[in-house]
Amino acid sequence: MRFILYNMCYGTHRNQRRFPLLGLLGRTHDHLDEIINFLRDEKPDVIGLVEVDAGSYRSGRVSQVEKISSELGHYHTYCSKYGVRSKWQHVPVYNQQGNAFLAKNTIQEARYHYFEKGMKKLVIELELEEVTFFLVHLALTYRKRSEQIIHLYEMIRKTDRPYIVAGDFNAFMGEQEIHLLMAASQLENANVLNLPSYPSRQPKRHLDFILHSPEIRVTNFRMPDCRLSDHLPLILDFEVVGDSTD
Repeated sequence: MRFILYNMCYGTHRNQRRFPLLGLLGRTHDHLDEIINFLRDEKPDVIGLVEVDAGSYRSGRVSQVEKISSELGHYHTYCSKYGVRSKWQHVPVYNQQGNAFLAKNTIQEARYHYFEKGMKKLVIELELEEVTFFLVHLALTYRKRSEQIIHLYEMIRKTDRPYIVAGDFNAFMGEQEIHLLMAASQLENANVLNLPSYPSRQPKRHLDFILHSPEIRVTNFRMPDCRLSDHLPLILDFEVVGDSTD
């Protein structure tokens, strides 16, 4: 099975390279088509998208999730990254910002959880036939991020299936920030070399992670030199082996 994690910067990275604020406010134009072509060429079974637009003026009122899923022929599930009662749900552009999963095969179930702290609160739990995925985008501040990691542990420890936790952790100190989460949950980092993923033009920070339970056997991991976003995509090929002793 192939999984791609991609913080796609709302498809506005070309604008961001000239004017950083346009990463938030710039228009997508034809840049989304290049991202779709990249994803199609990689032939993923599951995609976790961080920073995707659900249909603001930025994307011409078109949901990027629906367009990508339609082009790839995948099922999808999307939700705003802000809490249901968050003030950001009432702010134009912000209220169309979220995260999403796309899956080649039928989605068994999708659940939406919210952290108690932080501006970005969403955790998407995606259940497929053999494996469960969790998708996150953690806070920028260390204190809020640490509280979210504790809450994340409480969520994932209830899982009795093989699972993968992936997303933009904004971990400015790299794996060191999530060491306790990994140890307590027996999670392993698919990126065993701790290669940096940000910024894509000259990566220096290890912000994006794919973590997996012992029942997941990694057959290949890579981060292609794809500069369609400010983050590099993470690509994981894996198989489920039943339990950690196999």
